[in-house]
Amino acid sequence: MPTLKIDGIEIEVEGGSTVLQACEAAGIEIPRFCFHERLSISGNCRMCLVEMEKAPKLIASCAMPAGDGMVIHTKSDKVKRGREGVLEFTLINHPLDCPVCDQGGECDLQDQYLYYSGDDNRYTEGRRLVSKEDFGPLVKTVMTRCIHCTRCVRFADEIAGVPALGGIGRGDHMEITTYKEQPFASELSGNVVDLCPVGALTNKPYAFSARPWELKSTETFDVHDAMGASVRADARGREVMRFLPRVHEDVNEEWISDKTRQAVDGLKYNRLDQPYVRRDGKLQPASWDEAFAVIADNVKGKKIAALVGDLCDLESTYALKSLMASLGSTAIECRQDGAKYGAKHRVGYLFNSGIAGIDEADACLLVGTNPRKEAAVLNVRLRYLSKRGPIASVGNVENLTYDVENLGTTVKALEDVLAGKGGFAKALKSAKKPMIILGSGAVSHADGAAILKLAHDIADKYGMISDDWNGFNVLHHAASRVGAMDLGLVTEGGVDAILDGAAKGDIDVVFNLGADEIDTARLEKAFVIYQGSHGDEGVKHADVILPGVAYTEKPGTYVNLEGRVQVAPRVIFGPGDAREDWAILRALSEKIGHALPFDNIAELRAKMVADYPHLSNVDQLPNEAWAEFGVAAKASDAPITNLIGDFYQTNPIARSSKVMAECSTAYTGTKFIAEATGTDG
Repeated sequence: MPTLKIDGIEIEVEGGSTVLQACEAAGIEIPRFCFHERLSISGNCRMCLVEMEKAPKLIASCAMPAGDGMVIHTKSDKVKRGREGVLEFTLINHPLDCPVCDQGGECDLQDQYLYYSGDDNRYTEGRRLVSKEDFGPLVKTVMTRCIHCTRCVRFADEIAGVPALGGIGRGDHMEITTYKEQPFASELSGNVVDLCPVGALTNKPYAFSARPWELKSTETFDVHDAMGASVRADARGREVMRFLPRVHEDVNEEWISDKTRQAVDGLKYNRLDQPYVRRDGKLQPASWDEAFAVIADNVKGKKIAALVGDLCDLESTYALKSLMASLGSTAIECRQDGAKYGAKHRVGYLFNSGIAGIDEADACLLVGTNPRKEAAVLNVRLRYLSKRGPIASVGNVENLTYDVENLGTTVKALEDVLAGKGGFAKALKSAKKPMIILGSGAVSHADGAAILKLAHDIADKYGMISDDWNGFNVLHHAASRVGAMDLGLVTEGGVDAILDGAAKGDIDVVFNLGADEIDTARLEKAFVIYQGSHGDEGVKHADVILPGVAYTEKPGTYVNLEGRVQVAPRVIFGPGDAREDWAILRALSEKIGHALPFDNIAELRAKMVADYPHLSNVDQLPNEAWAEFGVAAKASDAPITNLIGDFYQTNPIARSSKVMAECSTAYTGTKFIAEATGTDG
């Protein structure tokens, strides 16, 4: 381990560290534009210049490996003049339009000019002008501001896996552009806005909306997929203006998907803000008392069942389960997609290795999943894995941004792997930490129970289960799914049993808590109570509508696909008469004569944790014991397909978003992503 002396401080660093990292370890801040911890080193902005004794000139600390015996100076006059010169050259071609730039107040160039510039600057050179580039619906470009740090280019190549950006020209005439004048087609494209140190790339839908000092920030979690990415919600008044990523190394590192970031406008449109009751075949506005009275009249002595949607928090699902139990019903179902896993063994429906565990794996078998659409940020880690070991897939293989061996599209391919046939089976056998990932297309397949059993046996046979490793993983796409499974919200026969029962008249009343991914026409004969935040599929055949609030408008607990408990605070208050879901259920229970035993959210959470003690382990990765699950059976030849077709239209909030609709038209409506982006292997 090399030992350096930096500004008189002697420090020992790990081998392979750079001088910049050594300076930071010594507590000395080094300015930079192009360097980023998660990207390769380019060394082209020169802002990180430091003085090294015996070196003929200043060195770029980000690109210089730390060596034993080095003596570094970061505050000498020579370093000061060097940084001033770099800033002066950087600003020669900058438009200096900070008052109208969306990056104002959050700009690295502004900050570093304040601390590292000189007193005099010469602006005698003519400034270059660069035309705007079309990066797509989400990224606004003002390329005259670009300082050629190439962070966006390296992100596109190395992280997103979509090599759509690059530099053309040389020297002063260099321009960052998209190839063939095509937009940057990636589910992660918005992250280049966070990476850009100036205002060259900004958030297009957010442009000219607010300044950072006007916003109130709240740390919360994302619900657009099951990862539970850590995010920061910035609100002004009663409107959420934007979402930004927070660093969580074990979950999302510092990236978020475009849906997480840009579906924010879906919180404004198509909202339910007052109760409705169907009268004479039409939904008409009603008061809370009127809506509750209609429900009370229709549930007495009736056979009732309940459905739970993909965006529900644990408090609302626990309250619904308690209400259903008080009415004598256990028919409550959360698996809208028809998944065949059960709630008996938690290990059978969790992502057991953990998201960060992908970084340890050296081989992976994907079954019925497109992680690029189901969990775009998780797919980044699989890209890293593909450079260490083989990845194969059973089912429909799409462009995942890395090489994948297609083993087949039917269950027989899994049977062949279990039997040891093929080269990938040999690769699994020789791997030290192999893993298998079952997607929604696998577990919701008609032979889902058999697929689970085959995956279980493959995990056993190929050493995926040991004292310090569990490589069996289920990749969920619904934020509420693991929490609802933990509460046991499953019924025999799954969602089809309830829908068929309602169609046949065996079920009289269906309580729909935000379930919008089902065929609600099958509920036409039943009395349907819909409770949710948006007027989506669920309201079409509802007889009573109870307006709930969205995830940003209530405190709520979620469990991500790993089984990690996440407690989210309220960001803003909801519109109109919309109320928190658990509070609606508590008020309704009193009206129908079965008052639930809690009066506030603290009491509810205390009872919930008493019934399910593991929910008290906030932000901890569980370690579940291995068990038997799945059903051995002869499988059909039906192909295994991926469940999500349109990444931008997966839930009521996203479907209400005008920005997501624009993305869906621009990307998913064509074969652009599959054909134009390519892979880098």
